[in-house]
Amino acid sequence: MGTGWRVLQLADSGFPTGGFAHSGGLEAAVQQGEVRGAGDVRRFVEALLWQAGLGGLPLVNAGWREPASLPAWDARADVFLSNHVAHRASRTQGRAFLDTCARIFPDAVGPVREAARAAGVKFHHAPVFGAVLCALEVDLEDAQRLFLSLTLRGALSAGVRMGVIGTHESHQIQHGATPLLDTVLTHCGALGVEDLAQPSPLLDLLGASHDRLYSRLFLS
Repeated sequence: MGTGWRVLQLADSGFPTGGFAHSGGLEAAVQQGEVRGAGDVRRFVEALLWQAGLGGLPLVNAGWREPASLPAWDARADVFLSNHVAHRASRTQGRAFLDTCARIFPDAVGPVREAARAAGVKFHHAPVFGAVLCALEVDLEDAQRLFLSLTLRGALSAGVRMGVIGTHESHQIQHGATPLLDTVLTHCGALGVEDLAQPSPLLDLLGASHDRLYSRLFLS
């Protein structure tokens, strides 16, 4: 199968990686009163995409460029993610993504999973994502675009399910975020793990309060 079709399969909302169990911190932001409508969601996803660019893409890049060093990149992610909720979500999503891809693409991804298990990694999402996309022979830029797109879609889907925005509003925001996606990719596409940064401490603090919410729809 051509890699273009493979990217579309990975981007399919029906691809069973469990990503829709996470809101990217949006649920906590809503319950804390920081996000109340479409305008607030736009501002939230702008911060979230920069966080994905500066705090995620460097690890995606490393995993794609040097998949054999996945244990080192996983260890770097483990130290970088000091927020316990984000830390747990990263490990949960990474393991789910790797296990799903290994079942669907066993010849390409099965060896990645076996090597990761043997090395005792914690399966953080961003470096695992990069290593898996490399194994699937997806170009790095396509892998980066997919990572950012899935981050955006996950948060917007959470907003719809919480009733903060409607379905049409969600897709309007997604369409309107196209220039921002290009900007984040331009600024962060070449970053390495030494460039890891957390550009939105408020978003991080809100996400860290998730476990203390009275009621929760999402895992993070």
